[in-house]
Amino acid sequence: MKSVLIIGAGQFGCHIVRRMREMRCEIMMIDTSEERINSILPYVTNAQIGDSTNADFMGTLGIRDFDVCIVTISGNFQNSLETTALLKELGAKRVIARAQNDVQEKFLLRNGADETVYPEKQTAVRLATRAASEGILDYIQMDKNVSIYEISVPAAWDGKTVSQLDIRRRYHMNIIAVRAEDGLAIPMADTVMHTNDSILVIGSLKDIEKACRG
Repeated sequence: MKSVLIIGAGQFGCHIVRRMREMRCEIMMIDTSEERINSILPYVTNAQIGDSTNADFMGTLGIRDFDVCIVTISGNFQNSLETTALLKELGAKRVIARAQNDVQEKFLLRNGADETVYPEKQTAVRLATRAASEGILDYIQMDKNVSIYEISVPAAWDGKTVSQLDIRRRYHMNIIAVRAEDGLAIPMADTVMHTNDSILVIGSLKDIEKACRG
């Protein structure tokens, strides 16, 4: 069970809390607003009203004991930056900070963040990828060149097995799973493709688009 400190009880922070609660994490939430803290209390292990840029206050929280600290502050980048730097000074094992633009991302990484999340950009890229393609249903970016995509089974693949299609050699991508009406399944060499199914694949966008064209 992971111990998590989340700073900022806005919408983004609350979405993280609810998901982490489902994953049985021990969660402490910090925010300056009593109203926001009261609303999140049913979902966290502990919560405190306080200023995350105040070293004396933060020093009472036992920062070293948390497996990960997540800074979700929005609308006040100075506070986000100061909080991120302070967490590292207090011995945080891992700090993840929210950025709202490329400049913020660079400053956060230079000032103590081990990782940044950029939800507006990530959501925009994800939406654009889905909307611009006929075959791509969803995707998760893994790095600059390779991502996991969910694509519709191309018409030219209908009725053929994974072995017959020779997907790895022809398209330089790997099938992770097949999604049919009864859920996800790990494909075997003799798994038959159907156009009413979708598949999860890992590869580059260029190769995925080639595969979508059949």
